[in-house]
Amino acid sequence: MNILRRIDLNLLVTLHALLIEKHVSRAALRLHKSQPAVSHALANLREIFDDPLLVRRAGKLERTARASELLQPLTEALDQLGALIEQPAFEPAQAKHAFRLAMSDYGAGVILPGLARLLRGQAPGIDLEIVQGSRTSMLASVHEGTADLAFGVFPQDLPDELRTHALFTERFACAADKDTLPKSGRLNRKQWLARPHVLVAMQSSENNEIENALSREGVSRRVALSLPHWGVAGRLMANTDLVLTAARRTFDLFLEEPRLQVFTPPFPITPFDFTMVWHSRRESDPAHNWLRQTIVTTLGDQGSGPCSS
Repeated sequence: MNILRRIDLNLLVTLHALLIEKHVSRAALRLHKSQPAVSHALANLREIFDDPLLVRRAGKLERTARASELLQPLTEALDQLGALIEQPAFEPAQAKHAFRLAMSDYGAGVILPGLARLLRGQAPGIDLEIVQGSRTSMLASVHEGTADLAFGVFPQDLPDELRTHALFTERFACAADKDTLPKSGRLNRKQWLARPHVLVAMQSSENNEIENALSREGVSRRVALSLPHWGVAGRLMANTDLVLTAARRTFDLFLEEPRLQVFTPPFPITPFDFTMVWHSRRESDPAHNWLRQTIVTTLGDQGSGPCSS
């Protein structure tokens, strides 16, 4: 109770912004406060918690162990207080709200064009910040409260506190320079395995559906080029013998290279669900509920069932 006598709600809100942003200036922008005011609050918080909370490592601020322990319960407490204080009704046309969404550039290409048009027409005060990371880091950001939603291909055995909704089912396709392909316009299994391959992934070691399919077949491929960017992938394959195997929508979104031919993989690869993930603590948040339903509607609700766990 001694700490409670020395701290008020504004300080807790400031602490939450600092722990999420790990940057005094960005926290100040998030809070619509001056940088000196946030720096002064950080000094008070360090004294109250008897911990530096944020320490500088390799030129940037990182959370201490104590700060990392505080983030999730603090996020949950502030969400619960907000639910008590705020009106439950959400009026998108009048709302001013910011959401942070974790997704790859594939997810951005699928979701954002339609969502941005809808927001500009129906909810112009809603702002979006898009962040990218590995599957593990995106799930961690939702769990910690540093992201409102994550989109991608995730394991089915997620923690109980995370909620999911399958937005659509995706299949795979291959692409290569059309001049390097047989008259059939595709590669058979032997030809496909003999080619060098391109892998687009945030982490080359990250498990993916293609490697799992190859493992089931008892074969392997040579990944000659691994990179985290879709934008250049199409141009890399033109005038080479490289082959890319990826989600079918990828070729419509990013690979507008006239030299490329898209064809069906020469072996079965299990389709995957593209999934939206959020934390159960956000389920009472009307703005969050509205955004989830809006995303489902924008994509034509190609998943199964309502937008819930």
